[in-house]
Amino acid sequence: MAEKSRTFGVIGLGNFGSTVAKELTRFGNDVIGIDTDKDRVSAHADELAQAMIVDARDDKAMKEAGMGDCDVALIAMGSDLEASILAAINLKLVGVETVWAKARTKTHHRILSRLGVDRIIHPEVEVGQHVAQVLHNPLIRDYISLGNGFYVVNFRIPESLEGKTLEELPHREDYDLRCVGVMRGTEFLGMDGQGCTFQSDDLLLLLGKRADLRRFASSL
Repeated sequence: MAEKSRTFGVIGLGNFGSTVAKELTRFGNDVIGIDTDKDRVSAHADELAQAMIVDARDDKAMKEAGMGDCDVALIAMGSDLEASILAAINLKLVGVETVWAKARTKTHHRILSRLGVDRIIHPEVEVGQHVAQVLHNPLIRDYISLGNGFYVVNFRIPESLEGKTLEELPHREDYDLRCVGVMRGTEFLGMDGQGCTFQSDDLLLLLGKRADLRRFASSL
């Protein structure tokens, strides 16, 4: 069954905002992108459902731009604190139910939170933390946060584990981790309780808390 497309509003078409807008469009959604910079708007006019020169500080202009019809809106600008705050207020005024926003500082984050923004993101910080985690342990290929302290981590199988089976790993008993599965190239195989003999370049997907995952990674 095909996913239902939605309408998204993206305020600020800089590198971050335009990337999100184009990806949402690629997924089949309608995206209304606005910015006060005419060159940015022109650059993305052919890629988005609508790209307009609009000042997000003006609630009437936001309504006329159709922002009130959006299912979700993202405030992608972070450098202009006043514009970001007023954009959040105006999105709520025009009736957008779900609002995400980019924040640059802790103070900015607190203000947006008080205004009822549903999710506040710090792209540079989050990407930096992600890169540091992967650089710190060369066996970690990637990871995803599931919330509440739980992560799914993608481990590259080291030489020491080649030829061993999934059942031989101490991940469950010693580290309280659950195996989500094993990737071999593009093939998904091996779950808890199923036989799987590790080969070079296999990827092991483990679910657990960060401290337990770190201890397991250090033991490999």
